[in-house]
Amino acid sequence: MALADKTLTCRDCGCSFTFTVGEQEFYKARGLRNEPSRCPECRASRRQSRYRGYDQPRVMYPAICAKCGAECEVPFEVTEDRPVYCRTCYSEMKQKD
Repeated sequence: MALADKTLTCRDCGCSFTFTVGEQEFYKARGLRNEPSRCPECRASRRQSRYRGYDQPRVMYPAICAKCGAECEVPFEVTEDRPVYCRTCYSEMKQKD
């Protein structure tokens, strides 16, 4: 069965876009079974948004080390159900493993 260009509708912006024969062949060669659901512009925008934030500083949260009681900062929100260790105590524990 010969492939032909298809007109699809973007699920994000609702615009119509063409799924060309070349793109269909590319998808088929890579084993991709589903047609794209986003237009090229929305795909590029979505891809770009995934990489935003890597150049921004990491958010740190205050914590108290469960082993030595020192104040420290960790890159995750502290919950009461799991102990948090300062860098020194954590390194010591890792060396024992």
